[in-house]
Amino acid sequence: MDKAYIQQLLELDGESVKLTEKKAAILAKAIENFAEKGYAATSTSEIAKQAGVAEGTIFRHYPSKKDLLMAIVKPGILKLIVPYFADQMIQEVLDPEKVELEELLRAFIYNRVKFVKKNTLMVRIILQEIAFHQEIQEAFKQTFLTKIYPKVVEKLKELQQEGKLNEYPIDTTLRFILSTVMGFLLHRYILLSEPIKNEEQEIEQMIQLILDGLHYNHRSE
Repeated sequence: MDKAYIQQLLELDGESVKLTEKKAAILAKAIENFAEKGYAATSTSEIAKQAGVAEGTIFRHYPSKKDLLMAIVKPGILKLIVPYFADQMIQEVLDPEKVELEELLRAFIYNRVKFVKKNTLMVRIILQEIAFHQEIQEAFKQTFLTKIYPKVVEKLKELQQEGKLNEYPIDTTLRFILSTVMGFLLHRYILLSEPIKNEEQEIEQMIQLILDGLHYNHRSE
């Protein structure tokens, strides 16, 4: 895990992140240990030893182990929830009146698959620790509610009004979609080590299952 990757991972909204070699080493070893052993079982002393720095150096940059975790997780959450092309996606996929749900699902899922495969350790940390840290839950919730939720709800309501989507409650529909997609990502790219034989086919089957479950029609009757 090199410095360039760490820097790219932590960058948000186009703002560059300046990392010293020592800070990059600390973050790299923290990510590796948190992902492999979990936050609770990882000590700052072993992170410091593996990074080749004194433990006090960690605390000069991060007042506590929790601060170190959140420095890694917060940008990871934003990038996991919000595709790197979020603004473009909202403009081109969510805003047009005649966009199909299938197009939206396909664009989002393929982009998230690409992200998870590239950032497996980061995603593993988020999924492992979210149940144990309220700060991570709040960061996840706020990112989703402010960046994605309003536009998605608006689009689902439009599809219902056009008679293309069953009249389930919007939040129920959204939970069904997100739990299916996140479950797929967790199972295929975090829990399983063997490669997928036909990744595209499996993703397309998942998309079809979601559409069937929602009784989605491309055209209103």
